[in-house]
Amino acid sequence: MFVDELTFDAKAGNGGDGVVRWLQLKFQPKGGPAGGNGGRGGSVHIRAVRNLNILSKYTGNKSFNAQNGEAGRKDSQYGHHGEDLYIDLPIGSQVTDTEHGTTYLLEREGDAKLILKGGNGGLGNEHFKSSTNRTPMESTKGKIGESGVFFVELSLVADAGLVGLPNAGKSTLLNTLTHAHAAVGAYPFTTLEPHLGDLFGFILADIPGLIEGASGGKGLGHKFLRHVEKTKMLLHCVSFEHEDMLGAYQTVRMELKAHSASLAEKPEWILLTKSELPDEEKQKTILKSFMTATNPHVFAVSAHTGEGIKELRDALVKEFRAKSNEEAPTV
Repeated sequence: MFVDELTFDAKAGNGGDGVVRWLQLKFQPKGGPAGGNGGRGGSVHIRAVRNLNILSKYTGNKSFNAQNGEAGRKDSQYGHHGEDLYIDLPIGSQVTDTEHGTTYLLEREGDAKLILKGGNGGLGNEHFKSSTNRTPMESTKGKIGESGVFFVELSLVADAGLVGLPNAGKSTLLNTLTHAHAAVGAYPFTTLEPHLGDLFGFILADIPGLIEGASGGKGLGHKFLRHVEKTKMLLHCVSFEHEDMLGAYQTVRMELKAHSASLAEKPEWILLTKSELPDEEKQKTILKSFMTATNPHVFAVSAHTGEGIKELRDALVKEFRAKSNEEAPTV
């Protein structure tokens, strides 16, 4: 079951108590104060991971608790600090503290945000020693760790979005590349909602087909163009079924530009689908024309015969991994 919203409660660890202890000296039962301070409680962090389905793992247990700090020890030793807790959430998660309204956004793999601070440890009796108080009996309790209730809303940030006119073969290609289960049919708008596929931890989104006038709301219009805005790069599918393939390509490009200049500037690879239809000579001619008119990232592929699928899959994974390394947060 795919889960894209979740509410959970969490609590940071309490600080450990300070203690009253004494040096054990021969013939001197109270050789001096030696009670150590308590350890700090563990804090709670959220962290972005490449796992779209991880929220479903938490539906049975929506409470998280960081470790408490340890009480102080004898011989002036501090108690151990509580271990920090990291709650892993999908990339693209927006997490809101429901009491204070603070919002945290996890945009890149490895992003981590502190959401609750652990309590400080209490003070042992050694801390209270003075020239006028050689045998202090005071110590303090550890502080309570912060707690809260948080709402997670997943706004998917796909690594690539498949765009193109209706029946360009996007759903079939997504299924072939990722073993997803998007609906497939030989009629417009088989895809009524974006479908997702996982390619070795990277997310592909099958965006419903665009038509001329989509930027003005025609067809399924603005709704689908907004989904494309969340993708990092475009995989533009053009079917060999079209008599004017470059014209079909330009139709979608014009709609992207009309909707958003930044959308039209996203990195784009062109996938010429259903490559089993033309003969070899025609395929080469069309492939060359696209490389000349657009960019060198053009692939002829067939989900039916498997032509070009492995090459495309390998090239995508290599590209995604390179970009993921570029975006990784520096420590």
